[in-house]
Amino acid sequence: MSAAALSGIDLPGFSVIRANTWCRWRIQARRRYGFLPAGSLRAVPCFISSRIRNIGIMAHIDAGKTTTTERMLYYSGYTHSLGGRLITWLAVYVERALRVLDGAVAVFDASAGVEAQTLTVWRQADKHHVPRVCFLNKMDKPGANLSYSVESIKKKLKANPILLQIPIGSGKGFTGLVNLVTSQRMMWPQSDDSNGRVFVTKPLSSSDDPELLRHVREARNNLIEQVADLDDEFAELLLGEFSENFDAVPPEKLQMAVRRVTLAQKGVPVLCGSALRNKGVQPLLDAITAYLPAPNERHHDLVQWYGNDLCALAFKVVHDKQRGPLVFVRIYSGALKAQSAVHNINRNTTERMSRLMVPFADQHIEIPSLTAGNIALTVGLKQTVTGDTIVASKSSASQAARRLLELEEKKVKGSDKEAETLILAGVEVPDPVFFCTIEPPTMAKQADLDHALACLQREDPSLKVKTDPDSGQTILCGMGELHIEIIHDRIRREYSLETYLGPLQVAYRETVLQSGCAVDTLDRTLGDRRHVVTASLQVSPREETACDIAYGEGVAENLAPDLKDAVENGIHSAYLQGPLLGFPAQGVTTVVQAVSVQSGTSVAMVSACVSRCMLKAMKQAGGQVLEPLMSLEITVEAEHLSLVLGDLAQRRGSIQDIQSRQDCKVVLASVPLAETMGYSTMLRTLTSGSATFSMQLSSYEAMNPEIQSALVNKMAGLA
Repeated sequence: MSAAALSGIDLPGFSVIRANTWCRWRIQARRRYGFLPAGSLRAVPCFISSRIRNIGIMAHIDAGKTTTTERMLYYSGYTHSLGGRLITWLAVYVERALRVLDGAVAVFDASAGVEAQTLTVWRQADKHHVPRVCFLNKMDKPGANLSYSVESIKKKLKANPILLQIPIGSGKGFTGLVNLVTSQRMMWPQSDDSNGRVFVTKPLSSSDDPELLRHVREARNNLIEQVADLDDEFAELLLGEFSENFDAVPPEKLQMAVRRVTLAQKGVPVLCGSALRNKGVQPLLDAITAYLPAPNERHHDLVQWYGNDLCALAFKVVHDKQRGPLVFVRIYSGALKAQSAVHNINRNTTERMSRLMVPFADQHIEIPSLTAGNIALTVGLKQTVTGDTIVASKSSASQAARRLLELEEKKVKGSDKEAETLILAGVEVPDPVFFCTIEPPTMAKQADLDHALACLQREDPSLKVKTDPDSGQTILCGMGELHIEIIHDRIRREYSLETYLGPLQVAYRETVLQSGCAVDTLDRTLGDRRHVVTASLQVSPREETACDIAYGEGVAENLAPDLKDAVENGIHSAYLQGPLLGFPAQGVTTVVQAVSVQSGTSVAMVSACVSRCMLKAMKQAGGQVLEPLMSLEITVEAEHLSLVLGDLAQRRGSIQDIQSRQDCKVVLASVPLAETMGYSTMLRTLTSGSATFSMQLSSYEAMNPEIQSALVNKMAGLA
């Protein structure tokens, strides 16, 4: 889930940035399913905010993201054949995609309903308040079940699904669908040389199948009642004019009501189809235009302080060998112009952007300027990294700060506070869970490796690189086996470096078992200056994950500001290395009981003394290793279930639940991360390649004493 694919595609009518879990589209609001005229690639469209849809496509693995994306491009007229040739694989963190979206399409396998990764990205979309529509894909599969999928959206996602279509036929007999808003049916020929571009749309009539008519009438009445419950304006219309005859409700009034409900995030429209069989994608494109918001319909509180001045977010960085770093930016207000200087609030630097472009697959079309609501590609921003906020100038940021202060009627002291207030929310990146050493083929290539890793870190905020203080080795920290494998492969392919990875290791955490006190005195003479510090500290466990600092009565008041900062720096430094194995500590409260400092003592010595005292106190309190626990969801055929359960037991797995999904079993389990190495290969072996699984970090839990003792001995070189 951490690493995903991303590529930029932009075209008249569409612009897509493709991610493994999310696909970002900018759709100009017009219906067109034919091919574009030759040479139209250079005809850059008019980037009017109201005609743009910045959307994402999110789904579980194998639900049909790539196929759906490909059909969208094909039916828009941009691609002339099917085959997925525009998909390019790079690394991106999912949260980054969400930050620049105005809407999203959730794609589901209609035979499976809501699956694990769908649940994860759905929660992220909730967090960012992104309106969504749902597409029940693979309606042609024998196990496809519309009712089951809709119910799973309701129960698992805690959402309010609004069914806008019903399928005609099922499994291999799926031939079309009925639009409940317009009471029209869309039929695709079973044998068709047009790849789904040719279909028939016509109103339902009394000559149609009576059972279908009855089903449509019931479904449409349910739709109207459901929307009336969610939208007061539509309810008033219904009670006033159409209380006796729901069939007379105008389609445009119903569509407007569904749009209001979607934008208010009170419900999610549900459509169906089969992207692989070229059925139902064109109505999905229409639904994106009809129900998802344009950029000017999304309100970002921070943007109001900038007025008509530029405010943009850098959400992706790609390194090009010829042009250097290429920065993708989403413009929230104002305009971005080529050959102009921009100010980076996060870095407090001003840079000149040499060129401004719109990405068209592997081609980039240069343009002079671009306005709010658009996504652009910039050249020349060498200091900007993912998550940075870009504004027109430093004075523009100052003016925005003044507007904020005037409206809040309070004074904010210090430029740092102003900067924090006026920065767009960037990317929240969890701590890495795996790490390993990485070495160049020769020491002469170390500088090249450092350059490659620096570039990759700018692109991928979830990648961390550090140097071991004892051995001097470079440490690569990532979100999982796949993530580190992708980074390793990219270094080889893009930077022509054959690097060597050390054994993959788990990033544990540490805490304390009980309260512990310590007193420490540092007495050191450097040159003709004597430094004397005495610190008394108490540490104790706390339920919250974050570590905390408190002071005994009267202690904080008697410390000068610089000394207090030095004490806290020493404590935070000690939190980075636990008492047992040197992993970061969590769930610890430190109470500073006393600090005495002789005149002339440097603040660095104060920090050093406090850190040493902290280590003593934590050792006295007794250390506990916390290991990352993963939530695992495995979909497996019933005949292989016992083998999978047996393997989980050997991996110290805890079975939470076993559910039935059509002809398969879904195993929900918790497994220590250390036991999941190589699990993908083992699962394929046990199930002959028929099982699938997804995994994500759940929590850090205390390791049992026997395993902890073995781990400590192993890392000490005693086992």
